Amino acid sequence: MADNKLSEIKVRQAKPKDKIYGLTDGAGLRVLVKTNGTKAWQFTYRINGKQKTLSMGLYPDVSLKKAREMHSDAKVLLASGIDPAEHKQRVKRQQYLSEKPAFGVMAKEWWNHQKGTWTEDHAGRVWTRIEKNVFPFIEHTPIDEVEPHNIIEIKSKIEQRDALDVAGRVVNDVRRIFSYAVQIGKIKHSPASEMKGVVKTRKTKHQASLPYNEIPQFLRDLDDYTYKGRLLTKLAIELLLLTFVRSGELRQARWQEFDFDHDVWRIPAERMKMKTEHLVPLSSQAKKVLEQLKEITGQYDLVFPSEKRRTECMSDNTMRKAVFKMGYDGNTVGKSKCVPHGFRSMASATLNEAGFKPDAIERQLSHQERNKVRAAYIHSAEFMPDRIKMMQWWADHLAELKTTQKVVPIFAKQAQG
Repeated sequence: MADNKLSEIKVRQAKPKDKIYGLTDGAGLRVLVKTNGTKAWQFTYRINGKQKTLSMGLYPDVSLKKAREMHSDAKVLLASGIDPAEHKQRVKRQQYLSEKPAFGVMAKEWWNHQKGTWTEDHAGRVWTRIEKNVFPFIEHTPIDEVEPHNIIEIKSKIEQRDALDVAGRVVNDVRRIFSYAVQIGKIKHSPASEMKGVVKTRKTKHQASLPYNEIPQFLRDLDDYTYKGRLLTKLAIELLLLTFVRSGELRQARWQEFDFDHDVWRIPAERMKMKTEHLVPLSSQAKKVLEQLKEITGQYDLVFPSEKRRTECMSDNTMRKAVFKMGYDGNTVGKSKCVPHGFRSMASATLNEAGFKPDAIERQLSHQERNKVRAAYIHSAEFMPDRIKMMQWWADHLAELKTTQKVVPIFAKQAQG
């Protein structure tokens, strides 16, 4: 019987084979030799009529002597009706809960837990925001030693930069990190639970939108921008005007999303703010812009790749800076301040005045449905015939404004006719 027992030298000299095999020490204890040479200790046992396996570490980190000791302890538990595998998990859980990691460690754990529910772009922004604004103060502070005044200090430092929006987001990030720590048992109470309302707010400002009577001049200025700036940037602004999607949705566009056989741009759900697929009917003018773009970036995955790194999209400031260079920065006489995101409200106001169905306009803007029950039944192709007609009318209207070089009156019959 002794000959069937393992020895240290026998375990050490065991060589890998084409298939996994085990060397038995008796009473359910064995070392599993894998094809890559890894040797893992296991204890196979039965409890409540079920066969289970307890993993006990790798050789040589766990020696034969140590494996036998662990085996003996497991058998004692088993004799008392305790499942050794479940006992091991409970001990690990208790050890995990007893450890109090630094805030930075807990922040990373929370971020990894959450990032699967976010777009890659959003996840990157959240982590950068935490690194820049929070870590300089409490990254290495144990999670259970952070106090409300620490969070207030962080908030105040951000507010001193007049970055009130950032301050609000940072406080919310910190609150969620501590809520996660409470939920997994790392701390009993969150020091950020009473932070609601402590952040300064400023009066809501809508994104600067171009007044209707300035559209003709803007379109002419955009034509001139071809000679002053990058053609790719000019075409990006032009396509944004024609489609009035969010600038981030445009910048991250991929060629595979465009269905030229059916004249539609399908923006996948993961890139949309509302997390549902969005369809953008392509006007004849939009298709012409895309044809020009194809000659410039057709060899890449992205329609608007970065000039420095072709695998990354155009910066979110590129179009804004271009618009400002055209004089729409709020400092040029005769020109109002305008930002690319403002094209959405400009289009919305014009289309509503032109008499298009409000529901079709809202669906094309991909606005969130406030009624959650109704939202569950909304399809991305809803009101599509109206939207196709509307998008072509909008493109034709912009072309008319640029050609006539004056404001064209808007009447409901234009939308209906």
